[in-house]
Amino acid sequence: MARSLAPRAALFVVSTLALTVAALPAAAQTIYPIDRAEILAGSKFDLKVEFPGAPAAGAAKVTINGQDAAAVLGKPVAFQEREDGQGHSAFWVRDAVITKPGRYTVEATAGDRKASVTWEVFDTQAGGKAKNVILFIGDGLTVAHRTAARILAKGLKEGKYGGELAIDDMPAMALVSTSGMDAVVTDSANAMSAYTTGHKSCVNAMGVYCSLSKGNLAHPKVETISEIVKRSRGMAVGVVTNTEIEDATPAGMVAHTRRRADYNDIVDMFWAVKPDVIMGGGSPNFLAKSTPGSKRTDDTDYIKRFEETGWKFVSTRTELDAAKGAQKLLGLFHTGNLDGALDRFVLKKGTVDKFPDQPDLTDQVRAALDVLSKNDKGFVLMVESGRIDKYSHSLDWERAVYDTIMLDNAVKIAKDFAAPRNDTLIVVVGDHAHGVSIIGTYDDERPGQRLRDKLGVYEQSIVPNYPAANAAGYPDKVDVSRRLAFMFGSYPDWCETGHPYLSGENVPAVAGPNKDFIANEAYCNVPGAARREGNLPQSAPQGVHSADDVVLTATGPGSELFRGRIDNTRVFRIMATALGLSPGNGE
Repeated sequence: MARSLAPRAALFVVSTLALTVAALPAAAQTIYPIDRAEILAGSKFDLKVEFPGAPAAGAAKVTINGQDAAAVLGKPVAFQEREDGQGHSAFWVRDAVITKPGRYTVEATAGDRKASVTWEVFDTQAGGKAKNVILFIGDGLTVAHRTAARILAKGLKEGKYGGELAIDDMPAMALVSTSGMDAVVTDSANAMSAYTTGHKSCVNAMGVYCSLSKGNLAHPKVETISEIVKRSRGMAVGVVTNTEIEDATPAGMVAHTRRRADYNDIVDMFWAVKPDVIMGGGSPNFLAKSTPGSKRTDDTDYIKRFEETGWKFVSTRTELDAAKGAQKLLGLFHTGNLDGALDRFVLKKGTVDKFPDQPDLTDQVRAALDVLSKNDKGFVLMVESGRIDKYSHSLDWERAVYDTIMLDNAVKIAKDFAAPRNDTLIVVVGDHAHGVSIIGTYDDERPGQRLRDKLGVYEQSIVPNYPAANAAGYPDKVDVSRRLAFMFGSYPDWCETGHPYLSGENVPAVAGPNKDFIANEAYCNVPGAARREGNLPQSAPQGVHSADDVVLTATGPGSELFRGRIDNTRVFRIMATALGLSPGNGE
């Protein structure tokens, strides 16, 4: 009996599945910009609609507030059936502009499939109080970095600090949420793009929405603040970092790409936007491929092109100091990332011997302000302390915190510049967080041999005995007997020593025989070292970002708009409002 029922049961299951699939709605079209996008009135963006099933042009319709989209935007439509040979058709309106503020509903229809999104086009009529904006990005800057920097730079006695950090001594504060449109935890490209465009994107992308387009440069674009202020106001723009200038955070000021690793394309984009000040590392991607050490795939010498167009080129601190009075400035001080403050000023490790004349971030900020302040229409300057993030990835907290102190010194210079002017908005914020915390102190005098025996928590977390910091806020010794217990929430297999890495940046994990990452045994034989089983996938060689909100502090005109919890896209909106970047506001 059972054997005769089995085919019937199978037939019932197949029929049920077929009915279920038939009842599911067909895949709807996708519209960019996405739902709830906030668009600055007068800024440029690409409208793209992807229609699944590849309908013909006559079968697809796109409206804005019930009217034909092309007519509303006053731009021609490009319609691509089976875009890039794929199973969808694409409706494009490039370089669209909406000047009238309001609520806009975009509806896309093809057959019985319909989708809609709503945009808010905002103006800045209530703003316009700031002439300049300086945006400081502590890449990966988290509350624990701030706290540790305050302890090392200012000291802690009986629960009170010996002074305030410049990044903390600001009247406005907000919590910033950093998730992207595709993931809870973001990367620097997507996060920085939110600050510079006001639009969410996805991991590895900058200045674009991530669509089905195959080419990295073929995705729908949104205009960056650099492009807006240069196009509409003739303002100056500066991009300053201690990482490679093509890296995600500085690139976010100019780039439109799905792939942050395309450094040569990003250099092309720097050339297209032409910031008045460009400073960082990453010189090989500016050199023609025929030049030894070049990483370009063409013969374009971008250093020469910038020089021929009026930029003063410098490659050392000495040359930077001598460049005062320059109208435009290109500084490339390293083939890779500049060395961090701990290596340069205390340990003399990293690549300090190969690049002995690197500028400090403070040197770069002074030079940038000297150039940019010559523009009577104002400026936007982005300054990144980028190795806070890189050292946090490598679980090397002392190096990350020394670079937090360096960021603080740079902010102090900006605050001194702004103080007598009352026309400059200064914003300090991390682009994303790391899962890090201070949970106590390690004390070599505590009994026991294991690392955990040396850990004091609660009343046993005796204040560290770092020496008093110098005038720049740096203690001249970090390997003291009583140290902060700075913990990382995400890590590969590694061996934790509880001591700073005096010989060079930490390398927590190395490639194993199966191409997965295993603990770096160089640290495992250190007396008291603790072998940690990783909590990340075996493919991860280092720590990762977290989705925690980051702290933003600000001062100057417009800073009062930062309060409570905000999305990272709102940082762009407030900067635009402070500058009054709407049509008719000073254009």
